[in-house]
Amino acid sequence: MPKVTQAHLDARRQQVIDAARARFAAHGFARTSMTDIVEASGLSVGAIYRYFKSKDEIVAAICEQASQVLPAELTAGSVREFLQGIRTAAREEDHARLVAQIYAEAAVSPPLATLVRRQLDELHSAVAALLPGRPPAEAHRLAEAFVTLCVGYNQQLAVRGDLDPAPFAAALETLIGL
Repeated sequence: MPKVTQAHLDARRQQVIDAARARFAAHGFARTSMTDIVEASGLSVGAIYRYFKSKDEIVAAICEQASQVLPAELTAGSVREFLQGIRTAAREEDHARLVAQIYAEAAVSPPLATLVRRQLDELHSAVAALLPGRPPAEAHRLAEAFVTLCVGYNQQLAVRGDLDPAPFAAALETLIGL
């Protein structure tokens, strides 16, 4: 029997994650069963369970892959581009709805809440690092508000649909003094 390569295994695992991501964004966690993920992925039940023991493990894997690419520095232009990137991900990948589902699930799942909190803490720290010359306490307060506004914009995209990022960008620019 031929040996399956690690690249093949990684591709199949990613296939499950991609199918689940799309299904969760469209239908939510509660209305997505493992059977739905099997159907959406095109893989067998056994193949799915080879990579993940539960739907919760798939959600965690989706979260672990999340990456919010911050600009190298915070300027008026980079803030607008950053929010436009959030908008584009919402349009093209249904990312805003997926994030809304993750936050809702984190509210009732302590393990997922821990993971989401860790990611938010990392994001806060990264934003604070982009505020040089500010006292650390001020940088962290501003970072907290910055991240909250960005998350709020993302949630608005999930609920209200496509929104112009300009008012959010203006608020962020005012907040950090640009």
